[in-house]
Amino acid sequence: MLLLARTAPAGAKRSDGLSVFLLDMQASKGRGLTLKKIPAMINHNSCEVFFDDLEIPADTLVGEAGKGFRYIVESMNAERILIAYECLGDADYFLARASAYARDRVVFGRPIGANQGLQFPLAEAYAKTEAARLMVEKAAALFDAGQTPAAEANMAKLLAADASWAAAEVAMQVFGGFAFAREYGIERKWRETRLYQTAPISRNMILSYLAQHVLDLPRSY
Repeated sequence: MLLLARTAPAGAKRSDGLSVFLLDMQASKGRGLTLKKIPAMINHNSCEVFFDDLEIPADTLVGEAGKGFRYIVESMNAERILIAYECLGDADYFLARASAYARDRVVFGRPIGANQGLQFPLAEAYAKTEAARLMVEKAAALFDAGQTPAAEANMAKLLAADASWAAAEVAMQVFGGFAFAREYGIERKWRETRLYQTAPISRNMILSYLAQHVLDLPRSY
């Protein structure tokens, strides 16, 4: 695992003096590292990590000492862009499945997709997805060009996660009671995509970042 640890007192910034180490978890277990699995929803695996006087070899240092926070932040931009693309995939899945079901499901002699009560939320979810896709592609293009698209990566994750959740909610409505039947796969995907309202960074943290670093508002935390 990559471990961010303080190796020197903080300087002008609180992030100064932090370094990154590449920790061998297998070798460290029982020597100060303890892992405890957290029972969670399907497809959501996580664990608690406990450190108790763990000694970290100096030769596991990544890059330069004291610059670890910068390395982590740069990797977070890539992570948020990657998760944003995953959210777009989720949204595309929900929209494709829900639209197909709305075309095929016939009630009272007509497809349920002929009803504006389903057409409008499906169309709105599609518009949100395509708008989010533009920001995700912009963030990815800037990252590929060697820039540091912190604001764009955060907005990409925010908008794509919101789009996927909107599409998930619409799909649940379109499928009705069948959305809860495991054979359709909607409820499983619905639970999966809800994760990205919280992880790997919550909506509130993204909004706080944009407020402070883009809109130049006072730091809130």
